[in-house]
Amino acid sequence: MIPRELFKKIRHVEVRTRGLVDDVFGGEYHSAFKGRGIEFAEVRPYQIGDDVRTIDWNVSARTGEPHVKMFEEEREQTLILVVDVSASEDFGSARAKRDLAAEICAVLGFSALRNHDKVGLVLFSDRVERAVPAKRGKRHVLRLVRDLFAHEPVGKGTDIAGAVDHVLRVQRRRAIVVLVSDFLVPAPRQADVARSLRIASQKHDVVAIRLVDPREEALPAVGLLRVVDAETGQASLVDTSSRAVRQAFAARAGDRSSRIEATLKASRVDHVTLRTDTDYVEPLSSFFRHRSRR
Repeated sequence: MIPRELFKKIRHVEVRTRGLVDDVFGGEYHSAFKGRGIEFAEVRPYQIGDDVRTIDWNVSARTGEPHVKMFEEEREQTLILVVDVSASEDFGSARAKRDLAAEICAVLGFSALRNHDKVGLVLFSDRVERAVPAKRGKRHVLRLVRDLFAHEPVGKGTDIAGAVDHVLRVQRRRAIVVLVSDFLVPAPRQADVARSLRIASQKHDVVAIRLVDPREEALPAVGLLRVVDAETGQASLVDTSSRAVRQAFAARAGDRSSRIEATLKASRVDHVTLRTDTDYVEPLSSFFRHRSRR
């Protein structure tokens, strides 16, 4: 049984995201994630303005009138949502990163549903926590949304490379792989992340969505503050009234952000950064439009 409060939360997200899909994302998803190619549909009489390169000369010769070949996009796509549920995803000053990830994935899931694509889910921390095979259908997508909100992780750390390698092992056919994470992994392991993503991009259409919270970038001046690393449990007492302390924190955050951006660029996958303190609709929509124009 789903607790009542969780059920209301899931229902609210379903209503909001389905509205966004109908108004904004359904068509943009289709354009951003094109099918594997085109397939022949039918032949019809030539009309002024048709591309002469599509003329079917055999049919034209047989009928005595020019005819052109019509093609349609071959979709039959599979969307795999690979979502970070490590302890750092529970953090958020405006809203938890995990809640933002769940809503974004709901948007993508319902967009895939509208386009008759299959949807699968991989939840990971320092291990693969849950893997749901891709299927079609509204009930299936709702089940994935429930899993995004209701799953209680076992691990606390983050192993992005391990999650991506898991997808490479189990997903044989080409798929859309969307990785949603804050990418807060130790610097020495970022090369592994770039390697795994680069390998995955050679077989799949891979997109990385990075989640950021403002409190990870700057400290407020509120005096002594106890800061705990959610994944390691290491605690520190920080004097936020000190400008030097705040500047040092911001500098380290900037360096970390630069390393993450360098990792994503080295992986050669498209990526977009979404923030917990701002609405995700415009930046995600803009990202889709940019992909569709390429």
